[in-house]
Amino acid sequence: MNGLFGLAIGLGGGFLGALIGLGGGVVMIPLMTTLLKLTQLKAHGTSLVAVVFTALAGAITYYFHGAADWKVAALIAATAMITARFGALYANSLPEKKLKRAFGVMLILVALLLFVRGFLPKSASQHGPVVYVIIFLGTGVVTGFISGMMGGGGGVIMIPPMVLLAGMPQQLAQGTSLLAMIPVCLIGSLTHYRLGNVKLKIAIGISAGAIAGGYIGGTVANILPELHLKIIFSIVLMWLGQRYVRTK
Repeated sequence: MNGLFGLAIGLGGGFLGALIGLGGGVVMIPLMTTLLKLTQLKAHGTSLVAVVFTALAGAITYYFHGAADWKVAALIAATAMITARFGALYANSLPEKKLKRAFGVMLILVALLLFVRGFLPKSASQHGPVVYVIIFLGTGVVTGFISGMMGGGGGVIMIPPMVLLAGMPQQLAQGTSLLAMIPVCLIGSLTHYRLGNVKLKIAIGISAGAIAGGYIGGTVANILPELHLKIIFSIVLMWLGQRYVRTK
């Protein structure tokens, strides 16, 4: 039964994660704690393993649609791979209640950013190459820590700077964020695994579903506008977030 639940969780998380460029952790973690009864910390660690495959399937799909910049992804990943380990270690040091509340706050912030993201203006100014490098490296520092700590891909952190500061189109930013997630989540998941925070059997089932879901979500994202889905998804995340924040 856990295997079927894991497959379904991975499929749903992979689809939504690739569709809106988030990686899927915000979907998979609440489902793992509810349906599979994992602790918050183990859900975070197990989620990161699945997000590696979600990001891989989604990034390949975006890339073949011409909507992923590997050079920008490499810059973001360069610093994010360093801070992802520290984020995972910090999560491991937090009591369950504090980790749940932190995750709830993140869900609410993700919901707010997701809701307004479609209305974000692109940068009208042109920067020199050095400024762009600083923007992407700085984005990676924050993304890696949040990803390692919260068990997600960090797409919600990566995408706004790419759109607002670097003037990238929305779909290109989403594809690039998925590409950058692959090595970042790999480092974070390995750290969690060494700390005993990964349920390997569950992770295998979720990852299998995430590959299929990531491919479908990446394909749909390049065909259909996702405004209505983002609004519904934002409302659900807000509701989940406040439940986590009010954890007793």
